[in-house]
Amino acid sequence: MRTCQSLSEIQSEIQSGNLTVSQLVEYHLNQIEENNGRLNAFLSVYGDEALQQAAIVDKKINEGTAGKLAGMIVGIKDVFAYDGHPLQCASEILNGFESQYTATCIQRLLDEDAIIIGHQNCDEFAMGSSNENSAFGEVKNPADETRVPGGSSGGSAVAVAANMCQVSIGSDTGGSVRQPAALCGVIGLKPTYSRISRYGLAAYSSSFDTVGVISKCIEDAALTLEVMAGSDEYDSTVSQTKVPDYSSFATGRKFKIAYLSETLDHQGLDKEIKERTLELVDELKTNGHQVEEGHISMLEYNLPTYYVLTAAEASSNLSRYDGVRFGKRAKSENLEQMYKSSRSEGFGEEVKRRIMTGTFVLSASYYDAYYTKAQKVRRLIMKETNKLLEEYDFILSPTTPTTAFKIGELKDDPLQMYLEDLFTVQANVAGIPAISIPYGVDSQGLPIGVQLMTRHFNEKDLLDISNQIITFKDQNR
Repeated sequence: MRTCQSLSEIQSEIQSGNLTVSQLVEYHLNQIEENNGRLNAFLSVYGDEALQQAAIVDKKINEGTAGKLAGMIVGIKDVFAYDGHPLQCASEILNGFESQYTATCIQRLLDEDAIIIGHQNCDEFAMGSSNENSAFGEVKNPADETRVPGGSSGGSAVAVAANMCQVSIGSDTGGSVRQPAALCGVIGLKPTYSRISRYGLAAYSSSFDTVGVISKCIEDAALTLEVMAGSDEYDSTVSQTKVPDYSSFATGRKFKIAYLSETLDHQGLDKEIKERTLELVDELKTNGHQVEEGHISMLEYNLPTYYVLTAAEASSNLSRYDGVRFGKRAKSENLEQMYKSSRSEGFGEEVKRRIMTGTFVLSASYYDAYYTKAQKVRRLIMKETNKLLEEYDFILSPTTPTTAFKIGELKDDPLQMYLEDLFTVQANVAGIPAISIPYGVDSQGLPIGVQLMTRHFNEKDLLDISNQIITFKDQNR
């Protein structure tokens, strides 16, 4: 069966009688069977259930009552609740746990007749930049299976890149959708914080966590966002801002764009990524956009601010996994030892590292020195970012400082691993939307991604410019 690149193409094939949703599900299940043993992208596959649902959607299509996502086959990161299905956060502490309800964003996809094909592997509790932290094994990059796919939504990006599903739903706390999308050569969209309800998303860092979309085309990302976004009675933090028609693209609009010199001149940036980003700058100018050099003086403070605050929130959020209410319970002679053993045995090294860091920065002796100061710096970063976005429509930078690195290369060097998030965390610290767009490969055939950020709730323009970039990139192939 020919691989379709967008949902509209899929639906056109279905309407012409050349394809059914059942055949589409069978195709993706075959791709999973062929590839997942090597790549380890899916932790749970719901084959029989997906085929049953496909038959229902095919009937709806014939009756003219199908939803707008009929024909979309979706994988979801193992941090989203899906009633009656495993929710393990790629952690031993939740191994075997089943969700008792469905996340709002997932339910909205189901309501529009998308089909959930399975839960995808990720870094444990979404903490990581390489997908080597999963309790169920590392995920491998389909471009080169000796290399990481990025994280924490590595399985989600790999599944899309390897045609195991059409779209993946991931979470982005510091770049966890955009970074793996860049390393796997697909699109990764992080909307504005609060644009999509977090109800049913296992919390890592509540003031940073954002539901994101990984896809092969801008059109699918836009339509998926359109369906998932909007107010939700179960999430008091979700925005009440009206949801625009994201999937209707404006053509020919010209924008004012700032490229960050601090990212392009950074000593850790790969030479080929810099060259490709500058090629995009020239291409944007050629196509009539105003592109100028911009500056963010606080770039070096993004990572420490991010890691202090997210570790603090993780320390609080993960305190619920104590061996009493759900998940792993270690055998012990007394309650205190049971708590300690359950958490020591259930959590992986990276999760324990962040919990301990967060507990430290929240302690009475260090609260003001670290946590309070980081909150103040976050405010300054937001202020400087918003000021630049008052002058420019978008901020352009590389998505990652390097292409996919070797599996195991950085695992014993946490600080170097954290630097992989150097360019992505700013959007999370500031709460603004951002997208990673694939923009060619390096000399080793490894994908390169470029990132665009924009002001709060400006996803419509972000998708418009992204669609333009993809279009003229394809024309120049």
